[in-house]
Amino acid sequence: MNKMLASIGIGAATVDTILNSNRFIPGEEITGTVQIIGGKVAQPIDSVSLFLMTEYIRETDEKKIHEHAAVARQKVTDHLIIQPGEKKRIPFVFRLPMDVPLSIGLTPVWLKTGVDIKNAVDPEDKDYITVNPDPLVSKAMEAIEGLDFVLRKAKCEAASRYNRGRLPFVQEFEYVPTGMFRGKLDELEAVFFSDGSTLDILLEIDKKANGLFGLLEEAMDMDEKHIRLSFTEHELQNTSHLTGKLTAAIQQFA
Repeated sequence: MNKMLASIGIGAATVDTILNSNRFIPGEEITGTVQIIGGKVAQPIDSVSLFLMTEYIRETDEKKIHEHAAVARQKVTDHLIIQPGEKKRIPFVFRLPMDVPLSIGLTPVWLKTGVDIKNAVDPEDKDYITVNPDPLVSKAMEAIEGLDFVLRKAKCEAASRYNRGRLPFVQEFEYVPTGMFRGKLDELEAVFFSDGSTLDILLEIDKKANGLFGLLEEAMDMDEKHIRLSFTEHELQNTSHLTGKLTAAIQQFA
């Protein structure tokens, strides 16, 4: 009876992942311990894995669908047997990839622990973490805000129009102008690709419709211009160079 109940999750093994910290930047290591506690019967476990998860929006038929995506995964251990009431503690080190989305706006990032038990309900654990910008992205964001742009929202969206990267989505940062570009732009969207030593910024500049020609451009989606800028770590340390390059690029289409 206990074996039957355990197969549907009653009296089965449970899992709890304990993190040493919950705040990171891309490229850092998550360290912690996976703790498995046996239930009322011995259970064979095929594997224990960690999944770095987030959520993105995919549009289809004018509907927005929220999808879950695994940004990275790592096996913690292979086959083992957990005895009734036994506690197993498995330490782990999990390096965050550089393209993990940032915990800005409504973007959730969490570590899911999955225990694979054959012919039974698999126990899981879910731990939310905070991912802050790395130094290169921080410099770029500060420079954009220094041009009197205010971050309105950040979201992860399906990446079909960018056609870049290994993930099915990119994280977009949407800014609104409040200074010299106010009245010229509706918004500025930025996507950051950092590898820790270089940074690519993809900008989408959305011009404000002025006059009949501007309205026609907007109606035909011709009011959006795309620019790609690349910076080395050394260039990003030069604030005036960074600001000047961003300003020139935006003014070119404003």
